[in-house]
Amino acid sequence: MEQHRAVVVGAGIGGLTAAVALRARGWHVTVLERAASLAPVGAGIGLAPNALRALDVIGLGDPVRELAAWQGDGGMRRPDGRWLVRTDAKAAAARFGGPLVALHRATLVDLLRAELPEGTIRTGAAAVLADPGDAHRPARLTTPDGELAAELVVGADGIHSALRRTLFPAHPGPRYAGFTTWRTVIPAPTAPFAPHETWGRGRLWGTQPLKDGRIYAYAAATAPAGAHAQDDERAELLRLFGDWHHPVPEILAAADPAGVLRHDVHHLIDPLPAFHHGRTALLGDAAHAMTPSLGQGGNQAVEDAIVLAHHARTGAPVDRALAAYTADRLPRTTAVVRRAARTGRATMLSAAPAVALRDVLAAAVSRFGPGLILRGFDGIADWHPPVDDAPARVS
Repeated sequence: MEQHRAVVVGAGIGGLTAAVALRARGWHVTVLERAASLAPVGAGIGLAPNALRALDVIGLGDPVRELAAWQGDGGMRRPDGRWLVRTDAKAAAARFGGPLVALHRATLVDLLRAELPEGTIRTGAAAVLADPGDAHRPARLTTPDGELAAELVVGADGIHSALRRTLFPAHPGPRYAGFTTWRTVIPAPTAPFAPHETWGRGRLWGTQPLKDGRIYAYAAATAPAGAHAQDDERAELLRLFGDWHHPVPEILAAADPAGVLRHDVHHLIDPLPAFHHGRTALLGDAAHAMTPSLGQGGNQAVEDAIVLAHHARTGAPVDRALAAYTADRLPRTTAVVRRAARTGRATMLSAAPAVALRDVLAAAVSRFGPGLILRGFDGIADWHPPVDDAPARVS
């Protein structure tokens, strides 16, 4: 029996998860990646129980749990080091059915790539959607190697998605959230520390250990869109965070300037009317880019991929499958985007009275125990993937 063809545009975490999940459903999958190579990019990623359960569907949840660092007790601090909120890792795992883990993005990408046959991913393959298709004809893409027709096209081409602009040209697209972020991975400091996120005035710092002994550090600060350091981004971080508590100065001293990544934060605060049109679906940042304030961007992309494959059984009408996908994902991700935006505004407060009130309220809430703090992730981290009689993975 001839396999139906699915083409995934974008070889990031969401696109690769979709490729693996669709292949397990019997699709013949091709992944098109515009970059010339799949060299490791990015820094760390946190995966919450919702994403880990999604990865369980394709058999990768346990490998990720094995390779990742499980988040220990930590919390929220002030720049002077005072703890405002203490978190309880065991309470979080009990409430949401599993741990929050951290690993390097390249590790997760490698696990996903290993599930795909040689030749599935084509690099240097910028794709243009020529026709989204409909119930009577396939979707069509043009690539440097010619035209491809497919029963299903998945747009996983990121926040500035060309496929999204083609499908929804009237949509305003991503908007600048008002702050920029930095990420880096370094060797662990010699002195011990607890995982933490530190909130200052219009600035934020986070430090999380990885299982291989390295540290994933991230930062954010209010800034004009498109701004860059006059010298290098590590020097900019030293100016912004060099006098903060341990281990921030040690991390900055050990960071390689070439390894500090900076990106302005844009989000799709205006939701799309749908996540599909014709035989073409969008997922991840292409569908619902969000601020990193809840750490859910990659998690929601993984969820998208698993739900899309759940509905897109080979032999089922693609138009109905994609309508069901939109119905499942659009309300959920819209809510997460908005919650992330609210959290981002709270973290980036810069007026001294507002910051003081925020810190007082956070400390007061913390005194009532971990349950009240964890309630902010109810409806997000406790998500479970749809369950059915899916076939075993294709070998």
